[in-house]
Amino acid sequence: MFTGLIQTIGQIRSIAPRGNYRRLMVVPDKMFDALEIGESIALSGICLTVVSFDNHSFVVEASQETTASTTLGAVVRTGMKINLERALRADSRLGGHFVAGHIDDALTVLRAASVGESIILEIELPIQFSALVVNKGSVTIDGVSLTIVDLGKNSFSVNLIPETQASTTLTNLKKGAVVNVEFDMIGKYIERFMNHSKGERARQLTVDKLRKQGF
Repeated sequence: MFTGLIQTIGQIRSIAPRGNYRRLMVVPDKMFDALEIGESIALSGICLTVVSFDNHSFVVEASQETTASTTLGAVVRTGMKINLERALRADSRLGGHFVAGHIDDALTVLRAASVGESIILEIELPIQFSALVVNKGSVTIDGVSLTIVDLGKNSFSVNLIPETQASTTLTNLKKGAVVNVEFDMIGKYIERFMNHSKGERARQLTVDKLRKQGF
């Protein structure tokens, strides 16, 4: 579990195959203290497992499924800057929102515009995810917890304040860039509950019950 509050930026030093997995070496701007093998770190929102580390870098592995559904496939390259966040401790302060690190899709930036000191990012919104977003709701873009400030039929927009611009990689995004998007998990549970409830009501509706009601 993560919060969407970026702790440091890192650079991908190398990418190498291991069978059908991809192994990435990452050099953080500020190295994490007391890393452990097997712990989770979110790389631009993607929850990955640490398999080795030294005093200056750490290595994670990504499965073929993760590579196919995130920017680890066609976008990530050696030398690229990424947002980093260690998994949330049970006694930590929750400043963003609950983030699983499980990317829903890699989506395209439709617009990046400066408005005063802010940057407005407009992101495409495929129809299958439309029920998961609400105006003023939470969303995670490349691992960063953000608030939806505008919601359209086929897109949504977020506002990058100066602090977010300074402490994450999002300030470098341009039109056409592809980003990792994770929608709010609370919305996912609500959608599943509502769909399940509709299914239960439909199964309980029978011809005999309709006849008893005078239909």
